[in-house]
Amino acid sequence: MAADNVKDVISTLNNLIETSKDGEAGFKDCAEDIQRQDLKSLFTSRAQECAKAAAELQAIVVQLGGDPEDSTSMSGDMHRRWVDIKAAVTGKSDEAVLSECERGEDVAKKNYKQALEKDLPPEIRAVVQRQYDGVLRNHDQVKALRDSERAKS
Repeated sequence: MAADNVKDVISTLNNLIETSKDGEAGFKDCAEDIQRQDLKSLFTSRAQECAKAAAELQAIVVQLGGDPEDSTSMSGDMHRRWVDIKAAVTGKSDEAVLSECERGEDVAKKNYKQALEKDLPPEIRAVVQRQYDGVLRNHDQVKALRDSERAKS
C-alpha cells in the first residue's frame, strides 16, 4: 500500500475509532438515563460492543504503523452535554433518551457509510463493513424502541 494511501486509511480508521468511542459513551449515558431495566442492560451491552469495535480498529491502526485515536470526538462530547442540558430542563423520559440515542446512531451510520466509500484494503473493508452492519442493527433497534415508546404516549 502506498504511503499516502496508508495515511488516508489510518485517518479513516481514527475517525471510526472516535465514532465508536462516541457510541460507547452515548450508550453508557443512555443506560444511566433510561428507566427500564431491560433497556439499561441493552445499552450497557451496546456500549461494550462499541468499545470492542474501537479496540479492533485501534489494533489495525497500530499494525499500519499509525497512532490510534483513544478518545471521543469533540462533536460527540458537545452532543452529550447538550442532551444533559436539555434533559435537565425537560426531563429524561425514556422516549427522549431513545430519540437522542437514535440521533447518535444516525451520526455513526453516516461516518461508517463515508468510510466504506473510500479506497480501503479488502481485509480492512471487511472489518469496517461488519462493524457498519452492527451500527445499522443498533440504529434500527433503537428506532423501533423509540417508536414503541412514542406510541405509548
